[in-house]
Amino acid sequence: MTTPAVYTIPAGVSFVDALARGIRDAVGDAPENLTRVRVLLPNRRAARALGAAFLRQAKDRPLLLPRMTPLGDLDDDTLLLDDVADAADGIDGGGDSLTQPPAIAPLRRQLLLARLVIKRYGGGIGHDQAARLAQELARLLDQIATERLHGERLATLVPHAFARHWQLTLDFLSIITRAWPAILAEEGVIDPADRRDRLIMARARAWRERPPAEPVYAAGSTGSIPATAELMAVVARLPRGAIVLPGLDKASDAATWQAVADDPCHPQHTMARLLEQIGVTRDQVAVWPGCNPSPAIVSRTDMVRRALAPAKRIGAGPPAPPPDPAAIDGVSRIDCRGAEDEARVIALLMRETLEFVGRTAALVTADRVLARRVAGELGRWGIEVDDSAGMPLADTPPARFLRLVAAMVDKDLAPVPLLAALKHPLAALGVPTAVCRAHVRRLEHGILRGPRPAPGLDGLKRAWTDARADVDGEKTADPVLALLTRLGAAIQAFADIRRHGHAPLADILAAHVHAAEALAATDAETGPARLWAGEAGEAAATFVAELAASADGSDIVAADRYPALFDVLMEGQVVRPRFGRHPRLAIWGPLEARLQHAEVMILGGLNEGVWPPAPEASPWMGRPMMAAFGLPLPERRIGLSAHDFAQAFSAPRVWLTRADRRAGAPTVPSRWLFRLDTALRGTGWEDKRGLAERRWLNWQSALDAPASVIPAAAPKPCPPVAARPRKLSVTQVETWMRDPYALYARHILGLSALDPIDADPDAADYGSIVHRALARFVADGGVCQAGDGGVGLTEDALERLLAAGREEFRPVLDRPAVATFWWPRFERIADWFVAEERQRRPDLSRTVVETRGSLVLDGPAGPFELTAVADRIDLRADGTLDIIDYKTGMPPSIKEILCGFACQLPLEAAIAMAGGFSGIGPIAVHGLEHWRLGGGDPAGKRHPVKCDPATLADEARDGLTALVALFDDDVIPYYSRPYSAFAPRYSDYDHLARVREWSTGAEASE
Repeated sequence: MTTPAVYTIPAGVSFVDALARGIRDAVGDAPENLTRVRVLLPNRRAARALGAAFLRQAKDRPLLLPRMTPLGDLDDDTLLLDDVADAADGIDGGGDSLTQPPAIAPLRRQLLLARLVIKRYGGGIGHDQAARLAQELARLLDQIATERLHGERLATLVPHAFARHWQLTLDFLSIITRAWPAILAEEGVIDPADRRDRLIMARARAWRERPPAEPVYAAGSTGSIPATAELMAVVARLPRGAIVLPGLDKASDAATWQAVADDPCHPQHTMARLLEQIGVTRDQVAVWPGCNPSPAIVSRTDMVRRALAPAKRIGAGPPAPPPDPAAIDGVSRIDCRGAEDEARVIALLMRETLEFVGRTAALVTADRVLARRVAGELGRWGIEVDDSAGMPLADTPPARFLRLVAAMVDKDLAPVPLLAALKHPLAALGVPTAVCRAHVRRLEHGILRGPRPAPGLDGLKRAWTDARADVDGEKTADPVLALLTRLGAAIQAFADIRRHGHAPLADILAAHVHAAEALAATDAETGPARLWAGEAGEAAATFVAELAASADGSDIVAADRYPALFDVLMEGQVVRPRFGRHPRLAIWGPLEARLQHAEVMILGGLNEGVWPPAPEASPWMGRPMMAAFGLPLPERRIGLSAHDFAQAFSAPRVWLTRADRRAGAPTVPSRWLFRLDTALRGTGWEDKRGLAERRWLNWQSALDAPASVIPAAAPKPCPPVAARPRKLSVTQVETWMRDPYALYARHILGLSALDPIDADPDAADYGSIVHRALARFVADGGVCQAGDGGVGLTEDALERLLAAGREEFRPVLDRPAVATFWWPRFERIADWFVAEERQRRPDLSRTVVETRGSLVLDGPAGPFELTAVADRIDLRADGTLDIIDYKTGMPPSIKEILCGFACQLPLEAAIAMAGGFSGIGPIAVHGLEHWRLGGGDPAGKRHPVKCDPATLADEARDGLTALVALFDDDVIPYYSRPYSAFAPRYSDYDHLARVREWSTGAEASE
C-alpha cells in the first residue's frame, strides 16, 4: 500500500510562494513541465494567489502555469467544483462529471423554497420573509448534503425531546426533504452541494482506479468538508500525488494533540481529523522542501501554539517558560475608541508601507464594514485597494438606484423616497442630469418641505400648481410640471401594478426595470446605457437577468412586499473589480491570509462576534436538534477562524487592531487577544505596545485636525442703520430682546429656516391649530346669543367648538400621533374652554379675535412701527378690556414679563391704550392674561398678570423706545444670546451664530 504523501508549510512562511517554489523545483525549469501539474486549491481566490506566486518566481517573465482547480467558491461555507471538464484525459472521471445534472440556480432555488415556506404558513407570511427563511433552508439543505446525511433521519429524532414549535418545524423539514428531490427532478437539476460532492467523488473514484501520471497536489485545504477530505486522502496515495497542509502543529505532545482532536474550536482540529481519515500520524508529515522559517518566527509560532492551547490542557504539565523576546518582535496592538478611528489607523499603517520600496501590506479582517471604511480612507491619498471579498451589489450605485425606484413607487411618491430617487446621480428623466436636479430642487422647495402633499402623481401636480399660482400666478410652460409628467409616464406600468395589489414577480420586475431605465435616460444617452454601465452595472444587469429567468407566473407577489423581496434576493451578490487596484496593498478575508503573507499584516476587527464570528442560530434547527441529526455545531467555524488567525499572526510584521465601540455599543476583545495577553504577561510587551498605540492614535486624530484653531468669538454684526428693520411685531420684539442675532439673520440677512421634508406636525403646528379652532368658535356669531347684561353661549356650544376643531384638525387627523394624542387633548381643552366662557360671557359686551393693531414710535433714524395680532380682546361691560393670549405651552414667568423679555401682552396693552387696534378706540386695559391650554390635568388654566396693566404698558413702550434708539446707531451690534438666562429655548440661527463653539456648556445645552 502506498504511503500517503503529506506535507506541511509552517506558519510564518508564505504558503503560495513556498508551494510555487517547491513545485518548480520538483518538476524542473522546462517551460512545458508546469503544464503537466495539477493543483487542487480551496477556491478561485487561492488559485489567483498561486498564479501570482508563480509569476513572482519567474520574476514576471512569461510562464505556462499549472492546471489549478479550485475546489469551491460559492461562499465561505460551501464549495463548488469549478473545472471538471477533463474527459479528454480519460483519467479524471470526466465522463461521470459530464453526465451529472446541472446545479440549480441560487435565485431559482430560493424562490422555489420560498413557495414551500409560504405554503407551510398558509399564506400568512410575506414573500420577503419567506425568501429570507428560504435562504436559511437552502443553507440547511447544503449542510445535509455536505455531511452526507439523509432527510429520513429526521423522523428518528425523539418527538417529545423538543419544544412543540420545534416539533412542528421538524415535521415541515421532513416534508421538505421528501418533496424537494421531486421538485429538483422536475426542474432537471440538483443542489449545488450535491453536485459538488458527486463531482468530487467521481474524480476520487477515477483517480483511485486509474491514477494520473502527472503530479497532483491538494494544497491549502484543511479537509473540513467530508468529500474534500476523501479526495485529499486519494491524492495523498497517488504515485505522484501529495497534499500540502497550512501550518500543521508538529510540536505539541500526544495528550495535547488528542485534546485538539476533541476540541472543535481549536485551530488544528480539522487537520487532526483529516490526518486520522488519511491514516497518517504527525511524525509522518514532512515539512515542504525549502521551508526554513526564521528563529523569530519559530518562537512566534510556539508562543501562539501555547496561547491557543485546548482548554482542557491549560495548566496541565510543567509551567511553560516565558516567551522568547524574539517572538514578540514586530508585533504591535492598537485598541481604538471607535470603528472610524480604527479605519484611519489602518489606512495610515498601509500608507506608511508605501514609503518603503517594494514593501507590501495587507489588511486581514472578517469585518466587511471595516474593510470598506479602510478602502474609503485610503481614497484620501488616491489609493484604490483590492478587496478580495468585493463590494456588496446592494451598495453600488446601479443597485441603489433600482432599490430607490422601487421604494419611490411603493410609497406612492412620498417626499423622502421621491427625492432620494430623483436626486440619485443616475436620475435624469430625459434631460441633462444637472437640469433634472435643478428642477427637482425647485419641486422640493416648492411643495415637498413641510406637510406632505396628497399622494400620487396627481397630488404632486395639484400641489405644485396651487403653490405656483399662490407665488406668482404664472401660466407659462412650467419645466417642473413637465418633469412630473415624464415621471408619470416612466413609472406608469410599475404604479399600475402597485395599485392592482398582486402580480407575478416576473411582471413586477419587468415594470421595475423599465421604470428605472426610463428614469436614467438623458437627452443624449439611453437609460440602459447609463444604468448597466461599468462593473457594477454589469453585475446588476446579471442579477436582474438571473432573477427574471428564475421567476415565473407561479410567484404571485404582493406589490407592497416587492421592494423588501428585491432587497432580500440581492443579498449575497457582490461586485469584484477586475483590475486597476494598487499592486502592493490588499484587503483579504481570513481564508486568503491562510495561504499568503504580505510583509506587513494588519489583523483588524479583533472583537468577539466579528473575528471569531458569532455562531449563527438557524431558524430551522436548534442546537440539540442539529447534534441529534448529525450536523456539526456552529462552533466548528470558530476553529477554522482560529487557524486563519494563527496563520496570519505568524507573519514577520503584525499589527493587531480593534475598536472599543462598534455602532455605538461597547465591544468585547477577541478571545485570542485575551489568550495572547495572558501568554505575554510580564514580558514588557504591554509597555512597548502602549507606546506604539499612543503614537498611531495621535497621528490618526491629527489626520483631519486643522493646522491651527482660532477660538470662536460670539458674533457681533453691525449693519448700517439703513439696513436695520423699521417694523417689527410684538413677538419679534421678544426675539430682539432675547437673541438680537436671530433678528439680524431673519430681517437683515433675509435668512429663514427650511421646513423639514415631509414634516410631521409639531408642537408649533398644534398650537396654531388650537388657536385657529378657538378663533373660529369665538368669532362665529351663531354660537352667541344676547343675554341679560352681556353675551351668553348656546346650548350646543361645545358641539360647535368640537366641530370647529375637527375642521382645523382635518388635514392632519389621519396621522396616528395626532388622532391618538392631540385630538383627545383638544377635546379636554374644548370642555374647559366652554365652561370658562359660560362664566365670563355675562361680564362682556363683545369679543374680538385675531385683530390687528399697530403703534408708531419716534426713533433717531425715523419712525418705527410696532405691529400685533392679538389672540383675543374681551370688551367688558364696564368699558374696559382684557387682552388674552392663548398658550399651548408654558406661559412666561412674571420675572420675564417685568424684565421685558416677555413683552407681548404689555406691548399689546400699549397699542390698545393708544387706539391702535382696528375697530377699538383708545380704551383702558382692565387685565392681561395668559390662558394655558395644555389639555392635560387640568386641561386649561388662566394665568393673570398680577401687575397694573397701564404701568406695564407704559414701561414696555418706554423700553421699546429706548431699544429702538439704541439700535439706531451703527456701532451697536446684534449680539447672539446676550442674556443666557433669558435666551430662547430654540433658535433656527444658533448654528449660524456658532453658539456651541463660543458659549459655555450650560448655554450650549439650552
